[in-house]
Amino acid sequence: MLPSDLDALVVVVLNAAQTEAVLFGEKGIAPGLPAGAVVIACATVAPEFARTMEARCAGLGLHYLDAPISGGATKAANGELSIMASGKGEAFAAARPVLDACAQTVFELGDQAGPGSAMKAVNQLLAGVHIATMAEALTFGMTQGVEPAKFVEVISKCAGTSWMLENRAPHIVEGDYTPRSQINIWPKDLGIVLDVAKSAGFSAPITAAALQQYMVAVGMGLGGDDDAAIAKVYARNAGLSLPGEDK
Repeated sequence: MLPSDLDALVVVVLNAAQTEAVLFGEKGIAPGLPAGAVVIACATVAPEFARTMEARCAGLGLHYLDAPISGGATKAANGELSIMASGKGEAFAAARPVLDACAQTVFELGDQAGPGSAMKAVNQLLAGVHIATMAEALTFGMTQGVEPAKFVEVISKCAGTSWMLENRAPHIVEGDYTPRSQINIWPKDLGIVLDVAKSAGFSAPITAAALQQYMVAVGMGLGGDDDAAIAKVYARNAGLSLPGEDK
């Protein structure tokens, strides 16, 4: 039984199917929410799915905010997330106390659902490609005698760096693949990117190449590992041993 004064529901799940199940599945929450409540949907989904959820919520008298998040578990715990949000003004107004509590930055990207998820797709394209490219560069350096720790020390201060390099490459140096963000996330998210790109008639070959590497990693049984473990794909192909592995 939901409290009668519930005025905001935050849905943080893996994908579109789980979002729909939480809201409209056999035990869906949406029909039990009071009119005027706001659903703040944070999963990475296709823009068209977000628009569909907005319409279904509107049919129940609910507001819907398309609000995918970026920042990971650490920033979430500290209330420092970035939220790429879009929705009607009433949805933003109803969601404001929640957004202020959990986000450092809220980008208001449009007056209907969809633009928030579109921006998240752009972000995930870059993030997924950057992780794969970091792993490729680090292991390429190893073939030239560049130790992973030295790679991080130098490249993190040079033009070739990225936030993902500085955040993920130390996991490889430490040989620690405790999942902060799993490899399993990337076949889904880059798959969404490619689906959206296809619908727009846009070619995204670098994204497709990165997706292939994540799929290989999943096939190697690494899906539940930290996404920095994609370096193991490159290391295996080059006959390299990463830090913490037996030579």
